[in-house]
Amino acid sequence: MEKLTFGWEEWVSLPDLGLPAMKAKVDTGARTSALHAHDIEVFGSAKNPKVRFNVHPIAGREDMAITCSAPLVDRREVTSSNGEAEQRYVISSTLAVNGQSWPIEITLTNRAGMSSRMLLGRQALSDHISISPTERHLQPELSYDDYHSSALKRRAPKRALRIAVLSREDNYSTRRLTEVGEARGHVVEVIDTTRCYMAINNLAPEVHYDGKRLPRYDAVIPRIGASITPYGTAVIRQFEAIGTYCVNGSAGITASRDKLHAHQVLATRRIGMPSTAFAASPKDTSNLMALVGTAPLIVKLLESTQGKGVVLAETKKAAESVIDAFRGLRANFLVQDFVKEAAGEDIRCLVIAGKVVAAMKRTGAEGDFRSNLHRGGSAKVVRITREERETAVKAARAFNLGKAGVDLLRSSTGPKVLEVNSSPGFEGIEKASGKDIVGKLYDEIETRVRPQPVRKRKS
Repeated sequence: MEKLTFGWEEWVSLPDLGLPAMKAKVDTGARTSALHAHDIEVFGSAKNPKVRFNVHPIAGREDMAITCSAPLVDRREVTSSNGEAEQRYVISSTLAVNGQSWPIEITLTNRAGMSSRMLLGRQALSDHISISPTERHLQPELSYDDYHSSALKRRAPKRALRIAVLSREDNYSTRRLTEVGEARGHVVEVIDTTRCYMAINNLAPEVHYDGKRLPRYDAVIPRIGASITPYGTAVIRQFEAIGTYCVNGSAGITASRDKLHAHQVLATRRIGMPSTAFAASPKDTSNLMALVGTAPLIVKLLESTQGKGVVLAETKKAAESVIDAFRGLRANFLVQDFVKEAAGEDIRCLVIAGKVVAAMKRTGAEGDFRSNLHRGGSAKVVRITREERETAVKAARAFNLGKAGVDLLRSSTGPKVLEVNSSPGFEGIEKASGKDIVGKLYDEIETRVRPQPVRKRKS
């Protein structure tokens, strides 16, 4: 390495933490380096602990904070220059100066009263560094403008994230979300939605779980079952109020779960779907059916899932009987045109971040018009048309869903959206397509929670 000379203050960067430019005071009297940090929080397992914290990299700019995380190396007592002892968390990171870099240990502490956001102690000064204590900025000057540039987001490291999966089930999808996240170095915690409770106030909204306040999560992945939609979306709204990134928002889940609401949203966006009619208690069943077309017809409960509560009425008489039965149960239902040319098949498009990442054709079990895999249907990968791809993306976007399963029917007049599922399973489509769908979801999460460019303050 080329020998470097440091003055008493130098520009440095910490690329592992996403901090491209910082002023550091060089203090050979101090053994350990220190970084100004706040909101320090330990997470992860006892065998592999991590620490997350926020850094104000520019003195006097409390409006700008960069969230960092790093493996936790130690916790030790450090005595400051004024003789005060403090227990500090210790991390390891890379220090970069003038094209050279090397690993150093850093303690995390509050340096709010210091002009330098960082202190470099003896341990950080390698053998090839000499000190000129009467000078400063002997190494190339860096720019705080890097914090305002879109390049900050592109260059930001893939730091360890703390992620909550809201799920009550130990199934393939939940296990995959946990396994893939942990394989990427993140900490993934599965939270039973029904065991969450909320402290609702205007200053500090909180979510509690099993007697404790839940920590700040970088992201929440909702997998809310249909039976607990109202409570589950209330929990998600609470995370949204805190400012946590939720892959699917509460409003989109609520709208997609109510089939009447969902079809109204699709109609508003002029997205193709089967002709649909709804009434609370029509006196004239024949008129209701006439709004849709002739038999055969589909009669569907508003909150049906996995093909349950969906009936094919092959004749007008059969449709009248089913409608009368549902009405007798005071159940809310839709009447839809049956797309004959679909022939018991539909296409499930998995949309993540506005892109169709996989598609499969689902075929119903013999004698069953429903193609749901939960009801014995089969699936195989399928090539979709440009129109089908655009329709699926448009449908997911209509509900502002970061991940969605969009079910399409192939009709003689183009693709028809049958349903937009806000909690699609991953097993069928991963096995059919051979793609790492969960990995693509984590790609989007990692992108969304990286440091965001900060606008310059107006002068």
